[in-house]
Amino acid sequence: MTNKDQEKIQEVLTRGVDTIYPKAEMLESRLKEGKKIRLYVGIDPTGQDLHIGHALQLRKLRQFQDLGHEIIMLIGSFTGMIGDPTDKGAARQKLTRKEVLLNAATYKKQAAKILSFKGKNPAKIMFNHKWLSKMNFGDVVDLASNFTVQQMLERDMFERRIKEGKPVHLHEFMYPLMQGYDSVEMDVDLEVGGTDQTFNMLAGRTLMKSMKGKEKMVMTLKLLANDEGKKMSKTEGGFIALNDAPEDMYGKIMAMDDGVIIPYFELCTDLPMEEVNGKKIQMEQGVNPRDIKAELAFEVVKTYHDEEMAKKAAEHFVNVFQKHEAPKDMKELAVSSPESIIDVLVRSNLVSSKSDARRMIEQKGVKLDGDVIESVDQMIEGTMGGIVLQKGKRHFVKLVK
Repeated sequence: MTNKDQEKIQEVLTRGVDTIYPKAEMLESRLKEGKKIRLYVGIDPTGQDLHIGHALQLRKLRQFQDLGHEIIMLIGSFTGMIGDPTDKGAARQKLTRKEVLLNAATYKKQAAKILSFKGKNPAKIMFNHKWLSKMNFGDVVDLASNFTVQQMLERDMFERRIKEGKPVHLHEFMYPLMQGYDSVEMDVDLEVGGTDQTFNMLAGRTLMKSMKGKEKMVMTLKLLANDEGKKMSKTEGGFIALNDAPEDMYGKIMAMDDGVIIPYFELCTDLPMEEVNGKKIQMEQGVNPRDIKAELAFEVVKTYHDEEMAKKAAEHFVNVFQKHEAPKDMKELAVSSPESIIDVLVRSNLVSSKSDARRMIEQKGVKLDGDVIESVDQMIEGTMGGIVLQKGKRHFVKLVK
C-alpha cells in the first residue's frame, strides 16, 4: 500500500502543476485509494548535463516515490537521436546512438541528487532504444494510423515554420508517435512533463487507449520561464546545471530576472508554499528583490549541494560582486618560467581550449590582478607569483612561483 496522507497528496497534485488530463479528480481518486501507480518522466540526452528544468520534473517524481509509487526515469536513447521538435524553429541536429549514450552516461549520478535509486522503492532507469529500435516499417505504419496529418499540423511550431516558409521534416511528425509508444511499452498510468510536452504526452494517451484500452493520465508542470515567457534552456539562457559548482549556481540565480524569483521558489525549492507566498507579499510591499533572490540562491544551492556549501557560495558572492574582492580560497597554479597567457589559462582550467582562451581575451574577459589582458601574446613571467588571474566575473586562480 502507498501513503494516503491527504496533505502530501494535495502537494503532489498542486505544487508546480499546470494541468492534469483527463481531470485532476481521476488522479486524486487513484492516490487516495492507496493503489500503486507507475509513472515516468522522459529525458532526451541531447547534452551531458541535467539542469534545473529537468530537476523540477524529477522533483515531482520524487514526491510520488515518497508516497510509495513506482517511478521511472526514461532515457530517450532512441528519441534523442531524432530530436524533439517542440518549440524549435528548425529541425534538431541528429545524434548517433554513441553520442546520446555518452551524453547520458552520468545522468543516474546527477539524478541521484533528487531521486533514490536504493531502498525499498528504488527509482528505475529505462532506455527507449530497447524497443523503438526493434520496430519494423509495418509497426510504424500501424502507430501512424492513430493520428491525422491535421493533428500534427496543429502544433504551434509547425504552423509557425510553415508561415515563415521553413521546412517541416516528415521524421519530426514521428517524434510524438515514438514518445507515445514509450507509454505503451512501459504500461504506465501517468506521464509527467512540462507544458511544452503536452502534445507529445497526449499522443501517448491516444495510443494507450487504442492499443491497451487503458486511461493513461498526464500531468503537465509549469515551465521555468523569464518575464518574456521564454523557458530556461541553453539556447534561451538561464541554464543552471545540477553539476554546476555552488558559486556558479548561486551567481547564475542572482543574475536572473526578478520576475522568476517566486516561480523558482515554488518549483525548485522545498520551502512551504505559505512561505513562498510570503516572499511574494514582501516583494509587493517593496522589499529589495535582490535580498529575496539571495534567499532563493541559498535554498537552491543547499538543495543540490548542502547548507555549508550554500553559506560559502553566499560569502563568495558578497565578496566578489558586492565588495569586489577576490575570494579567499582560490586554486593555485605554479608558474616557474615565462609562459604565454594562453597556455596558463588552459593549464588553469579556466578555459576549455586555446581557442576559448583567445576568444575570452579578445572579449576583454581576462584580468591579471584586476587589469584587463589586452593581447593574446602576453607572457606570464615566473617571477610574477602571488598575482590573481581572473576569467569573467566568477572564476579566479592564484599564480604562485
